[in-house]
Amino acid sequence: MAKTRSAGPEDAGRLLEIYGYYVVNTAVTFEYDIPSPEAFRARIENTLKRYPYLVLEEGGVVKGYAYAGVFKDRAAYDHSCELSIYLEKDTKGRGYGRMLYEALEEKLKAQGIRNLYACIADPIGEDPYLTKDSEQFHRHLGFIKVGEFHRCGYKFGRWYNMIWMEKIIA
Repeated sequence: MAKTRSAGPEDAGRLLEIYGYYVVNTAVTFEYDIPSPEAFRARIENTLKRYPYLVLEEGGVVKGYAYAGVFKDRAAYDHSCELSIYLEKDTKGRGYGRMLYEALEEKLKAQGIRNLYACIADPIGEDPYLTKDSEQFHRHLGFIKVGEFHRCGYKFGRWYNMIWMEKIIA
């Protein structure tokens, strides 16, 4: 049975394995190079100073992770945050994403967060590196599309749009 728990710096290696697939093979992230294990560990440590960072395990194996981060770096935005989620590449349709986001949302509500945002890469047309799955996933969980930026990300020799989705939880 799958369960969520707080991530720690010791999870960096496994989380980097999951994330590395997306860096190298997809336009889900606009990073070109896989971060070093040290850099990735530092990202986790930095996030945990202020926000929850969760992993989902099944059978003792981490299958995905999700975390919150700064929406905008000004005090007026302290009740909003941006979410990110990555699942092991072959785990679609098992409910892992929902489990992670529901646990994350619960923790964020307890912190006084009111607005959740997701910044999502969006394909311009049919694309071997990117689908609309992330947008559909977020929409299914109650997010609405609130903005679109055109041809602002470039990866694999092609341009991508970026959309922002929002969910009010307070």
